[in-house]
Amino acid sequence: MNDSKMKKHVTVVGAIQIGFSILGFIGAFAVFFALNFAKGFVGDSDIPVTVLTFLSISLPILIGCISTIGLVGAIGMLQYKNWGRILVIVVAVMGLLSIPVGTLKGVYFIWVLMQDETVKMFKPEGKV
Repeated sequence: MNDSKMKKHVTVVGAIQIGFSILGFIGAFAVFFALNFAKGFVGDSDIPVTVLTFLSISLPILIGCISTIGLVGAIGMLQYKNWGRILVIVVAVMGLLSIPVGTLKGVYFIWVLMQDETVKMFKPEGKV
């Protein structure tokens, strides 16, 4: 495959990752508001309220952190920074468990970002 074709693939991977990161941020807000809304329907028992409070804080933070890593990685990757490529590979590997969309996305991302032509595009000038 030639470099211009791989550049298109890298651009597609970056755009898809940015889109999924934005969806991740929206999902984090939705989880936060949904779980806080659900606390209103739980009785006066302390245990369910404590569990929902923990989940309403920890899940959005986890989703937000993964989305932030993906967004930063995609932006760096679109600027042909090797660290951005590595971050997107890490997020793609984590997404492999999200069957079926995450698996398809992850396999495609890993395939594009591990190609020899792609790795050469991310090498700094003068280094082999």
